[in-house]
Amino acid sequence: MDEIDSKVIDIFASEPKLGVLEASRRLGIARGTVQARLDKLAAAGVITGWGPDLSPEAIGYPVTAFLTLEIRQGAGHDAVAAHLSGIPEVLEAYTITGAGDMWARVVARSNADLQRVIDQVLTEPGIDRSTTVIALATQIPYRVVPLARASVDPTPR
Repeated sequence: MDEIDSKVIDIFASEPKLGVLEASRRLGIARGTVQARLDKLAAAGVITGWGPDLSPEAIGYPVTAFLTLEIRQGAGHDAVAAHLSGIPEVLEAYTITGAGDMWARVVARSNADLQRVIDQVLTEPGIDRSTTVIALATQIPYRVVPLARASVDPTPR
């Protein structure tokens, strides 16, 4: 990534509906350069999608929680991940080090509904136990644009 890549990412991250021609005008670079950079960034896996970012709260899921799952020896993470992928309220899951084996970020319609989601997660026989932490407020939402900017800025932070 270089400074032009970073600027292209910035402009489309802040205005995803912006056309390539308008982006080129605002950035002061050729339309073909903007398109080539977008294509290169997508091919390299830097840009992973153009779909709308959705707010779970706005579609009726205001409760966010993090589950720490302990997986039964020999059960395997793949089987648990396959199970979790079938539960719409599971937004993401990671194999982790430390206490527990996997973290899952889940959403629910209410605290009572969160119990239903947890119960559904725990139907997987490969999960021995789970602990849950409920998020009270979002302090920093998921973001990667500052990371893209930092990747081209050699100044240590």
